[in-house]
Amino acid sequence: MGADVVGLIEQARLNNPAFAVDRAEAAAARERVEPAGALPDPTVQIELMDFTNTMRGGSTTLIPGEVGETRYRIIQSLPGWGKRELAANAASARADQADANRDAAWRNLAAEIKIAWLRYYAADREAALNRDGLALLQSLEEITLSRYRLGLLPQQAVLRAQREITSQRLALVGIEQRRRGMASALNALLGRAPGNELALPQDPAPLPQTLILTDLVERARATNPMIAAEDRGIEAARIERDRTWRDRYPDFSFGLTNNQPRGGDQSWDVMFEVMIPLQQSARRAREREATLMVTAADAKRAAAESKLLGELGSAYATYASGRETLQLLRGTLMPQAEATRDATRAAFATGRVDFDTVLEAERQLVDTRMAMLQADVDTRMALAELEKLAGDMP
Repeated sequence: MGADVVGLIEQARLNNPAFAVDRAEAAAARERVEPAGALPDPTVQIELMDFTNTMRGGSTTLIPGEVGETRYRIIQSLPGWGKRELAANAASARADQADANRDAAWRNLAAEIKIAWLRYYAADREAALNRDGLALLQSLEEITLSRYRLGLLPQQAVLRAQREITSQRLALVGIEQRRRGMASALNALLGRAPGNELALPQDPAPLPQTLILTDLVERARATNPMIAAEDRGIEAARIERDRTWRDRYPDFSFGLTNNQPRGGDQSWDVMFEVMIPLQQSARRAREREATLMVTAADAKRAAAESKLLGELGSAYATYASGRETLQLLRGTLMPQAEATRDATRAAFATGRVDFDTVLEAERQLVDTRMAMLQADVDTRMALAELEKLAGDMP
């Protein structure tokens, strides 16, 4: 695990604790849909009439059947027409919103893993470049020592080569420490212990050839889960507004009573109850609140889309700039640095240039390779951000 980002993402899907919270909360929201549209539970009453037995001259008792009259009543409340359906629809919209929030959290987590893996990859490749540079310096040190023994170079050249080697080794220690830190960060995202080993990273897949900003904008508007979550929020707010308006109409209750007088014949009663909506000022306030919540949901959706498009434009600019920088480095600067290094080393072998010139040429080549690595990683980080906002690239 760790050779590529795909395996890491699958591992995080199963084991990341924060994403497990998002999954559980989305599932919990889905379970609220059925009870939201269900009837209220009925109530059962037992009424003991004349429990002191005053009318019959007996003693006080709370035992049914031994009082003046026992009444058994069952009552079922019935919300007004359409209220249950609206409650279920509102709960369903909120469940859809929770699903979209879960998907958004997953995209954020996947992007975070991709970026952490790229940093791990960059540290590994930087260590490799550093070791290559160290090997080159050691070979130069051998040439310098041999020429110093022949009296062709001063002692300062040997000391300079050894000092550069020591600096390179110190830099390698820092790079290895950073690589271990990136591995620990990746393990944390995967729900693993910090010290767990990761495989050495392989080269990532090639970058997409062309990305068109207008296409990315359309994809982001259509597929971004944060926009979907805000759309579901608008739907839920509108249903809640309709449900608040429906509260102008009364609720009902039906009851069935069994009367059992002591020593007499039992009888049955039917009860019908209507809630009278008299508190109009409180109702109007709730209706205004529900209307304002719809306005707020619309504004939140517009703000989310504006933020999304701003982040998308910034990531696209970074990606396009990185691609152009990579092309210049690979096509122009790298061949020039390699040619300069080769020419300088050939001239040094014949004594036409001094050691500092060779060292500078080697340093320029290493710096160019480092710049290519950094440009590649920055471009891929921008691509990870684009994938978070607009979905995986084709």
